[in-house]
Amino acid sequence: MAKKNKRISLQEAAALIGDGSTLTFSGFTIWRRPMALVFELIRQKRRDLHLIEVNGGPQTEFLVGAGCVAVWESCWVGHELYGKYGANVSRKVGTGELLVEDYSHAEMTFRMAAAAAGMPFSVSQSSLGTDLHNPAYDMLGRAGKRDGRDGRIARHKYQFMDDPFYGGGQYVLAPAPKIDVAVLSVQQVGEGGTVRVAGQYYTDPEVARAAKITIAVAEEIVPEEYLRRNSDANTIPSLEVDYIVECPWNAHPTGMFGRYDVDGDFLRDFYQRTRTQEGFDAWAQEWVFGQDHLSYLEKLGWPRTLGLKANSAVNYSTSVKRGV
Repeated sequence: MAKKNKRISLQEAAALIGDGSTLTFSGFTIWRRPMALVFELIRQKRRDLHLIEVNGGPQTEFLVGAGCVAVWESCWVGHELYGKYGANVSRKVGTGELLVEDYSHAEMTFRMAAAAAGMPFSVSQSSLGTDLHNPAYDMLGRAGKRDGRDGRIARHKYQFMDDPFYGGGQYVLAPAPKIDVAVLSVQQVGEGGTVRVAGQYYTDPEVARAAKITIAVAEEIVPEEYLRRNSDANTIPSLEVDYIVECPWNAHPTGMFGRYDVDGDFLRDFYQRTRTQEGFDAWAQEWVFGQDHLSYLEKLGWPRTLGLKANSAVNYSTSVKRGV
């Protein structure tokens, strides 16, 4: 049997994510987010997405601001030191356009690990005694979405049980997420789908394993034979990746360890300009609509991208001023 050709375009990858999909991403806060594909989803005017993220970041803010998201399940959103909170998430919650289901960071990690292992729920003592477990804040339940009609939404936000084996006290059970598509932003992917992440890989292996469809958007596609010379350095096996996209600078304005730094000025400008819907719309007209990835890079310009480029000896840019 001929091997499946997994290589697709950025536009084809975005088309795999239909309206109403449950969706998650690689990376952590402002690192290795698949922004080129996020921009393409905005251009294709995707709607009613249900984001399930270990933590949010710029990708959340961009999609929410564009009206692509109906439900967001996570623990935090912002741009770290370039924007302390998610202004677009806050605005959309206020207008009733976005439903937020709040879990702790640890719970989201445990839930993703449970999904990756094929388990129906996670078990932990995280956040016991806090208002995260207050039934009044079960927002999907209050919206009537836990009635079983959508098999991807659990019937309960939490359940509690006592340790039946060692008498260790109370534990909280949280549902494993049902994820349609995971999109990874990585340094290298093999022609067959093997992923190699340089630097921290966060929960990327769990994310890839939990989703029905996993798309790897890579800075470069390399021969599988090259990756197998040092297979212990690989992060995700090819069988867990369904599609691959080659797209240099795909994570900008977030960073790609060893390749380029976070574009802090870009994120700070986005944060300051998109406190209002009118501000977001103007920003999107300038940077998203009427552009493709190549013209986006041309608009950034060589001086800016070369300034962000990482030095190969130290893995970060020696041009970026830090702490300002």
